[in-house]
Amino acid sequence: MASGDYSKFQQKVINNYYQNIDAISIQRLQELITELYLAETEKKAEQLWQRVHKAMLNVKVHPDIINHIMTRRDVQVLARNVEQWQKKK
Repeated sequence: MASGDYSKFQQKVINNYYQNIDAISIQRLQELITELYLAETEKKAEQLWQRVHKAMLNVKVHPDIINHIMTRRDVQVLARNVEQWQKKK
């Protein structure tokens, strides 16, 4: 579907989504933290960490911070950072 094929309402919804992508990604990170605490297998945890990485890229987190969090893979470190990012937004 070309961009001209969207109704005015659909265009507004799409624009609002992209304007709020940071807030949406931070909320998603909060949900992923909960899922990581509850992950029962290493495979599931690995999948969740990959989703965490993608969400941090959407929030435009500094690459050094992303590397630190992804290297440590400590849910508590992630949670503290997400709390700080939420306060900034």
